[in-house]
Amino acid sequence: MPDPLIALKQRLSEVHNLNAAASVLDWDQQTQMPTAGIAARAEQKATLAKISHQMFTSQETQQLLADAEGVAGSVDPASDDAALIRIARRDLDKATKLPTSLVTELSRTTSLAQEAWAGARASNDYPTFAPWLEKIVRLNQHIADALGYDDRRYDALVDQYETGMTARVLDGFFTELKRELLPLTRAVFERADAVDASPLHGVFDEERQRLFIEGVLTDCGFDFQRGRQDRAVHPFCTSFSQNDVRITTRYDREFLPMALFGSLHEMGHALYELGVDPSLEGTLLSNGTSLGVHESQSRLWENLVGRGRPFWKHYYSRIQETFPASLGSVAPEAFYRAINRVAPTLIRVEADELTYNLHIVLRYELENELLEGRLSVADAPEAWNAKMENYLGQAPPTDTEGILQDVHWSLGILGYFPTYSLGNVLSVQFFEQARADLPQMDDDLAAGRFSPLREWLRENVHRPGRKIDPIDLVQKVTGNPLTPEVYLRYLRTKFGEIYGR
Repeated sequence: MPDPLIALKQRLSEVHNLNAAASVLDWDQQTQMPTAGIAARAEQKATLAKISHQMFTSQETQQLLADAEGVAGSVDPASDDAALIRIARRDLDKATKLPTSLVTELSRTTSLAQEAWAGARASNDYPTFAPWLEKIVRLNQHIADALGYDDRRYDALVDQYETGMTARVLDGFFTELKRELLPLTRAVFERADAVDASPLHGVFDEERQRLFIEGVLTDCGFDFQRGRQDRAVHPFCTSFSQNDVRITTRYDREFLPMALFGSLHEMGHALYELGVDPSLEGTLLSNGTSLGVHESQSRLWENLVGRGRPFWKHYYSRIQETFPASLGSVAPEAFYRAINRVAPTLIRVEADELTYNLHIVLRYELENELLEGRLSVADAPEAWNAKMENYLGQAPPTDTEGILQDVHWSLGILGYFPTYSLGNVLSVQFFEQARADLPQMDDDLAAGRFSPLREWLRENVHRPGRKIDPIDLVQKVTGNPLTPEVYLRYLRTKFGEIYGR
């Protein structure tokens, strides 16, 4: 009789390969596919989603998992095999609750909705995207109802991205963030003239940006033999295997931070995927443990490293040489303060560290209202603008700068946005622990030695992949559970120093 574990692994590997193929099609759609190919691409992706779901939830797979569970008692509980059985059971129990027809329809709808969103965003035409959003909300309601939940639909959806998370926990989490961030941001806004952001606005040739950024990514450890960077409407990272991890960015010829920090952000995601234990390749364990932990890696490299003084001790003369006309006469401290300037902004991906979470609170609250039927899709732009006015003191003049700015809803992912704020908080917890374990870390960063930090993250956060659940991983690495206080203390210290408060 074949080894039950070997048979299960083979089956799951085939499902993994189908999902990887679908990801390749999605990457192509977002980077270089001709727009006329959208209808065919939607059907191609829907077909793969259908086959993958059917194969994963089939009686054969269920029997293979049951057989593997039958021999689990002889497997080391700390082993990869034990973790694989545990995660496979959890994933399969969820997947079998979803009809294949629902999974297929979501794939087809979101492929078409992405193109509709891109067009609507470009032309500031929310009404053309609204029917797609209406359908996506309805499909997510069906998914939540099929998966089941104790309190709110949001519980079922967020659990897909952050295992064990609930809306009740998030309510308390965001309440604590708002209690601190709203008065702090308003106090800093009153001293807005203390920081001059003009050095970031100038003439920055795209090709020079690309070469500088790719040099930085290489220095930090992004392996261009195992990955690549391309352009996209909305930056993202995707992984087809541990040796094929792709990131995207977007350039602004007149605003340097767009591509620079966007690339560092996506590189953080990529380093996570590249750093998972190679022995887990092609299995259910080969990705990040949660999107909150994943986001912690991107925000760590973007903000704690990329917006830190040590980083620019190493790179500032080089970026001055790259853009002498715009930065040649700008002092290093002026540049540091400019890249950390706090100001109300309409666009989430351009938001500073202090105001960023308020953008997430807005989306979290709107998603709950949409899913519970308390807010209609037609009224969503008005609700968006009102919350922007309340939290950040300005309402978007256009829907392109408002409700249409993010790609996520067109991708069908509701319940995802809170992972950004969870990642912000975790980024500081992990970084502070790394600093405690690596006393020379700031000196290393200032000298352009990124390998000690990168290897610390790889060993402690990346290598386990999905073997360790996010709650347990945070406790194991930092000695504490998720706690906003460490993050809030970091913000108070950093921006108190910059703004003299």
